[in-house]
Amino acid sequence: MSTTLAPHATLTASDRCDRCGAQAYLRVRLPAGGELLFCAHHAKQHEDSLKKVAVEIQDERNKLTSITNAPPSEER
Repeated sequence: MSTTLAPHATLTASDRCDRCGAQAYLRVRLPAGGELLFCAHHAKQHEDSLKKVAVEIQDERNKLTSITNAPPSEER
């Protein structure tokens, strides 16, 4: 039997870490159907264990290193 996983929406600022309440950047779907959310710090701390039990991991930690604003250009 094949199971298709429904895509999750992008994590937003209202998604909070289940450990500390900081903004979540990692969503982990569990075999029983539940999910856990983690901030970047706790995702890194528990990464090896989560990979062993997760059905799916949505990792958006790249948002922390993306450059969204270019420096202002010099006006002449």
